[in-house]
Amino acid sequence: MTKLSVVIPVYNEEATVEALLGRVAQAPVQEGVDLEIVVVNDASTDGTRAKLQEMQTAGDLEFSLFQHEVNQGKGAALRTGFAQVTGDIVLVQDADLEYHPREYPRLLQPILDGEADVVYGSRFGGGPQRVMFFWHYVGNRMLTLLSNMFTDLNLSDMETCYKVFKREVLDNLELQSNRFAIEPEITAKIAKQKVRIFEIPVSYYGRTYAEGKKIGWKDGVAAIWAIVRYNLWS
Repeated sequence: MTKLSVVIPVYNEEATVEALLGRVAQAPVQEGVDLEIVVVNDASTDGTRAKLQEMQTAGDLEFSLFQHEVNQGKGAALRTGFAQVTGDIVLVQDADLEYHPREYPRLLQPILDGEADVVYGSRFGGGPQRVMFFWHYVGNRMLTLLSNMFTDLNLSDMETCYKVFKREVLDNLELQSNRFAIEPEITAKIAKQKVRIFEIPVSYYGRTYAEGKKIGWKDGVAAIWAIVRYNLWS
């Protein structure tokens, strides 16, 4: 039996978190794969905390819940979740419904086949996606290009949510970033481990700022600094 731990950082996702957890619990993972769900609420200011506590009390879905009393960012929430997992494979899942858990079997297969240590789910690999912001697309591709120049990888989507790790790879990552700079930090530190990385096309259902999108230009600037910092000095 192989255990898959899904780590879900959550911040102000009252409108989506229940549906997302339902999708994760019903993900069509391969036979012989057991599922562990670890949710980290990063001090949400809407009704997310109450919604999660209500769901946990109801007992319809089994998941572990950890609470930050002060908002720290996605990176900090992931570190909290990573410290709690017990699985052989660890997968990162956002709570905003932009990425669908039906992709799990395709993301897991290279690791289960013994061909990969890490798998990235690429939004730019030809999978179906909602047509969204041009400049977000340009920004993502530029950040990935810059990251690839430092890491000597040929990723198409460094900023993707879907990152899947063998447990031993994750245990060797000493992560520091608190916010969205966690993505280039993870990539830089994985590249230094010289592990086998696969990329799998995934579907993507991006949302607008009115629908709750949180990433802005300041996060792009922080990502540039993180690419330089974690590749050269960490």
